[in-house]
Amino acid sequence: MKLKNIILISAATMALASCDDLFEPANENNQDISAMYKDADFARGVLDNAYLVLPYSDMPQTDLATDDAVSNDASNSYKKMATGSWTAEVNPVSRWNDAFHAIQYCNLMIANADKVVWSYTDESVNQMFIDNYLGNAYALRGLHHFYALRAHAGMAEKDGELLGIPMHLEYVDGTADFNEARLTFKECYDLIMADWNKALEYLPEEYKTIGSASEIPAKYTSIGADMTGYNKAFGAHHRGKIDGRIIAAFKAQLAILAASPAYSKAGACTYAEAAKLAADCLAKFGGLDNMQSDGWKIFDNTTFLNGFGAADDAPSEIIWRANINKTQSYEKDNYPPSIFGSGRVNPTQNLVDAFPMANGMPITAAGSGYDPNNPYTGRDPRLTTYILVNGAKMGHNNTVINTAEDANTLDGLNKENGKSTVTGYYLRKLLRSDINCNDESSTNNHLQIRIRATEIFLDYAEAANEAEGPKAKVGGAGYSAYDVIKAIRSRAGIGDMDINGNNEDPYLEECAASKEKMRELIRNERRLELCFENNRFWDLRRWLAPLNETAKGVSITTKADGTFDYKVIDVEKRNYQDYMYYCPIPYSEILKWSNLQQNYGW
Repeated sequence: MKLKNIILISAATMALASCDDLFEPANENNQDISAMYKDADFARGVLDNAYLVLPYSDMPQTDLATDDAVSNDASNSYKKMATGSWTAEVNPVSRWNDAFHAIQYCNLMIANADKVVWSYTDESVNQMFIDNYLGNAYALRGLHHFYALRAHAGMAEKDGELLGIPMHLEYVDGTADFNEARLTFKECYDLIMADWNKALEYLPEEYKTIGSASEIPAKYTSIGADMTGYNKAFGAHHRGKIDGRIIAAFKAQLAILAASPAYSKAGACTYAEAAKLAADCLAKFGGLDNMQSDGWKIFDNTTFLNGFGAADDAPSEIIWRANINKTQSYEKDNYPPSIFGSGRVNPTQNLVDAFPMANGMPITAAGSGYDPNNPYTGRDPRLTTYILVNGAKMGHNNTVINTAEDANTLDGLNKENGKSTVTGYYLRKLLRSDINCNDESSTNNHLQIRIRATEIFLDYAEAANEAEGPKAKVGGAGYSAYDVIKAIRSRAGIGDMDINGNNEDPYLEECAASKEKMRELIRNERRLELCFENNRFWDLRRWLAPLNETAKGVSITTKADGTFDYKVIDVEKRNYQDYMYYCPIPYSEILKWSNLQQNYGW
C-alpha cells in the first residue's frame, strides 16, 4: 500500500473519533487485584511470582566464595565478594528485595484465594483449589522469610541479642508504614514454623493421582468431592509445588540452622529438636533403610534423567525438584575449553584433599596409602565423580582432559584464554558427561534438585551427634549419627569388605569414640556429599568455622619419563572479617528506615 493511501485511511479513522478520544490517553491494559477473582490463570500467576524468585541455582554460586571452588571469570561477583569487595551495598547473597517482593505476592494470595473462582461448575473442586493455593502461599511465605533470615540475621552490637528480620504477615500497599524494627531471631523462627504448620492444614502429604474414592480426605468427601475433582486439585501433575513432605524438609533445614553455634544463643531450637525434625522428614521418605544406593551420583544418571517425566514418582534421593529442562548451557559454562566449554567453576586443591582414600582414611593419616606422586589413585570414588582431574575423560566423545601447566591444549593450567582452569581442576558434578557443546541440537534433560535426602540425613547426623553423641538414636529415629555416616560412606564405596561381606571402615570406628571426632567427620562428609550445591558458604558461617583458608590449586608438569610432578599452589586469598559470619542488611534500607538496625561491623 502506498504511503499516501495509509495517510488518507488514518485521517478518515481519526475523523470518526470524538475530540475527547483524540486528546485523552488510551486506557492501559493493566489489571487490578480484583481481576484475579474471575480469572484463575491470573490468580495462579500471582503465586508463580513467589516461586520464580526462590534462591535455588542449577550451578555453584556461593561455593565460589568458599575454600571449595573459585571462578576463572575475573568479573564473578562471588569471587569479588571472597577477595574483599563484600559490602552492605554490594552483596550477592542478599535476599532482602526478592524475598520481600515474593512475600507480598504470598500475602496477596492469602488474602484473596477464597475470592477466586477456581471452578465455575464444581464447588468442591473450587474449595480444593482454594486450599491448594492457600497452603502454597503460607509455605512460600515461610520459605522466603527463612531464606531472608539466613541471609540477614545478626547482632546490632557485638555479642548482643541475635536479631532476625522484619516479618511481613499481611498484604500492604504503598501507604503502609515500612519503618519497621527487626524481630528477634527466635520470634522469626516461631513465625516461620507457624506458617509451615498453617500450610499443612491445607496441603496433601504428597501430590499423587489417586485410584480410589476411599483415598479422598474426609473433609473433601463431606463437601461432595469425587476422584476426578480431587485429582484435578491435588494430582501428580502438581508435583514440583510444595506439599507436606517438602515442608518437613524445610523445618529440618531451619532447625539445624537455629541449633548451630552462630544462632544457638537465640534459644529457638535445640539439637535434639533439630534431630527430631530431620528424623520426621526422613520417615516420610522411608528412613535410612530407603537411602538410595546411587543417590550420590544421581546428577549424571543419564538413563534416569532421559526417562523422567513431570508427573513421575521421584526416587528417594529427591525430596524437592524443579521441572525438567533441556539445555546444554551448564556444560557450555563448565566443560573444559577443548570440548567447547568455558571452565567457569574450578574446584580447589583444598576440596580435593578433603576426599579420603577408598579405605576411609584421610590422606594425611599414617598408613592411609596415599601416594603424592599418584594423588588420584585409590581415592574415595566421589572425588573423580564430582571433580574432573588431570587425565580424566569428559564429553560425548570421552575426550581426555589434560590440565597440566605444560599441556598442549587450552585445558591446561592458566592458559590465559579466559576459559582454562586456574586450579588444575574442572567441575564434573551437576553436569551431564555426554553433551556435545559443539552441536546446538545436543540438548538433553537436566533436573534441578532443590533438596536431597542426603542433606537431611546429614542434618540428622549433625544434630543427633551434638545432642547425645555418635551412637545415640535421637528424636524417634531407629538409627544414629554413626549409622547415617556409615551408610553414606559405604554406598560411595568407602571401606573394605571383610570375608563375610561386611563393610569395614576403621576410621569411622575411630571417630565414633567421641562426639568431637565424629563432628569433624560429619562436617567433612557434608562438605563432600553436598559440594557445589551452594551449602558450604552457609555451613561455614553457622558453624563459626574459619573463613579465610586460601584457595589452592595444583601445578602439574610432565617429567621426562612421562609421569607427572605435582606442586600445590596458592590461587586466591580469602579476605573475610570476623563480623562477616553474619551478612548485612542492605545499606539503602538502613538509610531509609530509622527503626532498622544494621548488623555489627557493617
